[in-house]
Amino acid sequence: MRVLITGNMGYVGPVLTRFLRDSTPETEIVGFDAGFFGHCLTNASTLPETLLNRQVFGDIRDFPVEILDGIDAVVHLSAVSNDPMGNKFEAVTHEINQLASARLAEAAAARGVKNFVFASSCSMYGYAEGGARSEKDPTNPLTAYARSKIGSENAFGQIDLGDMSVTSLRFATACGMSDRLRLDLVLNDFVACAIASSEITVLSDGTPWRPLIDVQDMARAICWAIQRQATNGGRFLAVNAGRDEGNYQVSELAAAVANHIPNTKVSINTSAPPDKRSYKVDFSLFKELAPEAIPQVSLGQSIERLTNGLIGMAFADKDFRNSQFMRLKTLESLMSADRLGMDLRWCAGGRY
Repeated sequence: MRVLITGNMGYVGPVLTRFLRDSTPETEIVGFDAGFFGHCLTNASTLPETLLNRQVFGDIRDFPVEILDGIDAVVHLSAVSNDPMGNKFEAVTHEINQLASARLAEAAAARGVKNFVFASSCSMYGYAEGGARSEKDPTNPLTAYARSKIGSENAFGQIDLGDMSVTSLRFATACGMSDRLRLDLVLNDFVACAIASSEITVLSDGTPWRPLIDVQDMARAICWAIQRQATNGGRFLAVNAGRDEGNYQVSELAAAVANHIPNTKVSINTSAPPDKRSYKVDFSLFKELAPEAIPQVSLGQSIERLTNGLIGMAFADKDFRNSQFMRLKTLESLMSADRLGMDLRWCAGGRY
């Protein structure tokens, strides 16, 4: 099997690459990435891309379609990857996350790719009262990032897929250790706070709901999706990827981290305005279609792996929310050095 991973040099890509290499050693893996976060390695003993057969650098908006020749499955991770970045670069988020994704899927179908896996998000449910949201419930995207994921799914439904199966994995909120760790994710942030300052500062009032999935389990779900047959879910499938037990309130996550890391104080901003991004998610369809891919990493294991990873890299930055561990801060740093433009394209001479 030949697999193309776009956005492979981000948070999920290194974990997915290793998971693929370990579970299917014969798989030929090609990476395609702009390289914005290539230098943001965290406790990595080797460069993750050494596990690839080939690494290609480029902008997903200018994707060279000939790379798709002979590819069996595409895993499309490439995206402006969170709400803060989406809010600052709203037009670019639409270009990269939605328009470029639709073009890539259309080109993949035309070039004979068998499976196309899209990294979507449960954030499209936005603010949801009245129980866990299933794939049949209406969405309520509150941010440019969430709107781009819905827009992409709608675009896939209008493409002539031919014999290609498309799986849109609506992932729960990612967490866990990676060779390129992000600390702009709720659980990862809390563990970093506990280690660096022995205090978790919850910026909301702690009541919002978040479903979680460890990055290792994201890789597990993707490996299922790259081999999914159309008879199992249809030619186009949008499915919530996670498990029902993974729905937590933010205050519960803070308490779990404090319980794991001794002498950690939890500070909750009870006067904070309500965080409208609050949703519980129903993962029963994923359990039915992909029983072998149900998440296996517990909350405690995610916290343990994050703790060991951060301690292993001697992490002690109390001001990490202004560091390269925050994806938006990395982009802003590249811009201030005149290496990256506001259109998120490399400046002349600015590439690595």
